[in-house]
Amino acid sequence: MNDTRVPFEGCITCERRGHVLLIGMNRPAKLNGFTPAMFRELGEAYTRLDDDPELRVGVLHAFGAHFTAGLDLPTIAPLMRRGEKAIPLGLVDPLNLGLPGYRRRTKPMVAAVKGITYTLGIELMLAADIVVAADDCRFSQLEVKRGIMATGGATLRMAERAGLGNAMLHLLTGDEFGSAQALRLNFVQKVVPAGDELGEALRLADLIAAQAPLAVVATRLNVLKAIEHGPLVAMHDFIDVQQRLSNSDDAAEGVNSFVEKRAARFTGR
Repeated sequence: MNDTRVPFEGCITCERRGHVLLIGMNRPAKLNGFTPAMFRELGEAYTRLDDDPELRVGVLHAFGAHFTAGLDLPTIAPLMRRGEKAIPLGLVDPLNLGLPGYRRRTKPMVAAVKGITYTLGIELMLAADIVVAADDCRFSQLEVKRGIMATGGATLRMAERAGLGNAMLHLLTGDEFGSAQALRLNFVQKVVPAGDELGEALRLADLIAAQAPLAVVATRLNVLKAIEHGPLVAMHDFIDVQQRLSNSDDAAEGVNSFVEKRAARFTGR
């Protein structure tokens, strides 16, 4: 995909495909390097996904040959020196860190990554729920090479996915690694031939969107609670959440579709 009508500071595009919101990072001439404007628009896009009841799944992708080279440091560094965020308070945080003043995403996100996927690119994909990677990906969490620290979730999620030693290997050296290594470390879930990553991400998003939306959100949030707060805390939600879901229209439709041997038609109610 390509779009020549891109402002100098880049932009984030949104395209509805049924119940799926396709979110595109669009600054290919600069390897989709993130500017403050792109951060703001990305937060707005993630907020749109969560707030629109007809949308069930997001797909994050990029225009051009690469996912993103990370931060556009000349435009972002002044904010960092002042301790400011580029995303306005009150929006959904695309990095899903749970910082004060920001909302956390509730609906699933599938990321399609390709080519250069550095720093922020890794952190955005680790914040997603499922990642499809092209086999030409080049990953690097290279903040230490720039005299700064990764603060978008890599120091948290790399160790959780791959273990302490593997996280330190890549965080402390800033080395470059490929899709096969990312798959081995559980940073990505599928590797496909370059050019197929977006189609596969959309296929998975459509599969998720066909399920009962309330059950999908509840399942996702319970998994995250188990990771962040521990299994015992997450288990305390089982009875109450299951009771709420069991009394929904979608649960009734799930039973009816099973009895009638047909595909379920879920409404999110």
